[in-house]
Amino acid sequence: MFVLSFISQLVGWLSAKSGFIDRVVRLRSKYLNRELELRLYRPAVAPTRTLKLLICLDGQDFERMDMEDRLENVAKQYPDQAFLLVGIVAADRLREYGTAGRLDYLGRGDLSRAHQDFISEELLPWLKSRYRISEVGRNRAIIGFSLGGLHAFDFGWRRPDLFGTVGVFSGALWWRSKPFIKKKPDANRIVHDYVSRTIEVPTELRIWLMAGTEDEKEDRNNNGIIDAIDDTVQLKALLEKRGFDSPERLTYYEEDGGRHEPETWGRVFPVFLKWWLGA
Repeated sequence: MFVLSFISQLVGWLSAKSGFIDRVVRLRSKYLNRELELRLYRPAVAPTRTLKLLICLDGQDFERMDMEDRLENVAKQYPDQAFLLVGIVAADRLREYGTAGRLDYLGRGDLSRAHQDFISEELLPWLKSRYRISEVGRNRAIIGFSLGGLHAFDFGWRRPDLFGTVGVFSGALWWRSKPFIKKKPDANRIVHDYVSRTIEVPTELRIWLMAGTEDEKEDRNNNGIIDAIDDTVQLKALLEKRGFDSPERLTYYEEDGGRHEPETWGRVFPVFLKWWLGA
């Protein structure tokens, strides 16, 4: 299998006219009991080259993010930074994304652990059988947008041995274990709660957080800051208390005029890449 894959990559590399070679594949998952569509972008480098790995949730939004052009620009600017981008196309996001083992108050996210098991037990072995993937933690990243950002953070927090970097774009950090309480507007947010209570903090993890100034209009605690930004900066403050005390390990990026949409995340994507790659 690896030999056939190597030959296929070699042919693609020799015939490539641009910085990345893209393909769409489908992979069956026993954990999710369905077939998943994957969008892969491999740099046009020799198949013997060891690649960094970037798993991106919500791969169905790549067109609106202008992903191919973004990657071409990265390939031109940072030719020595070779990484494989894998976009996982979403299905039922309210079931498959969330916090593994911790349902929200409406019972959503019941398949989030199964989705994470798909990545760790099926997708990663499949990728490693076909590509030379780096074994260095910081060279593996997982990112997501909105609810996918919540899911990516949760996975990275649980499994820093698999992914040393997480990227959260407009993360749904409002995810709650109990309904909203007006007298305690910031209570029961699942991620904030477990970050505060985790005994063995994954201090080797690198975390990149982002929010846009026009992500939404809601301001549940009436402090003059929209919830998308409030939830994100409050999480950042909690992480700093838990030992994430340098920009190299924890960064927050705020996009002026940024909205809750793939077009905004596409504009911001190169900012994350530059931070992750250390370029």
